[in-house]
Amino acid sequence: MKKLSLIMVLFVAAAFSVFAEMYKANVEASYYADKFHGRKTANGEIFNMYDFTAAHKTIPFNSILKVTNIANNKSVTVRVNDRGPFVAGREIDLSKAAAQKLDMLGSGTAQVSIEILQRGAEGKNSGSTPKSTATAKPAPSSAKADVTEEVAVLKEEPVEDLRWDIQVGSFSERANAEQLAQKLLKAGFKNVVYQKAEGITRVVIRDLPTANVQGILNQLEEKGFKEYLVKKR
Repeated sequence: MKKLSLIMVLFVAAAFSVFAEMYKANVEASYYADKFHGRKTANGEIFNMYDFTAAHKTIPFNSILKVTNIANNKSVTVRVNDRGPFVAGREIDLSKAAAQKLDMLGSGTAQVSIEILQRGAEGKNSGSTPKSTATAKPAPSSAKADVTEEVAVLKEEPVEDLRWDIQVGSFSERANAEQLAQKLLKAGFKNVVYQKAEGITRVVIRDLPTANVQGILNQLEEKGFKEYLVKKR
């Protein structure tokens, strides 16, 4: 099946190469591997670091891309099946196999150009992923501003537009969580909530659409919030 999948990707790439669309040039690519191998991707597939796939924030799932390492002119053809990267300044996350083809395993990142050979179609059948719903209750009287509490309940349902949480801090002491939440609110961030689990209070900017994630990450960086974790709802 792996060989068949690769042959299909290469066949589609060849068939549509004449219609290649330059998407972006001189942008940063990174790669992800062992830590995510075997986990579910944003379109519902299982990530295999030995397949030629990629994560991008907005390009439709199943799009076929040609990624070229500008430094050595090596190219690879990949299929988009995941969302990311959510690190400021990075444009695309490649599988380990794709990164190896570009000779970027040692550096971890590379400046690349991205061409779209074929645009994929997304819809209700593009995969399902766990999505959390929340029951909100008023913040305790000790909080100085309107920050809600939420308890996440996971359930399986089809997703057309994925939603994300950005965790900005995690504390064993509630007072420290409240202090960070107030700083975020004063800095102008919305939808700041507390999430509690096993004695830990997390401070989270909740329920963001994919298109808004990078903008919020840029704002966090600009306002001095350097530590964060992006999590799929």
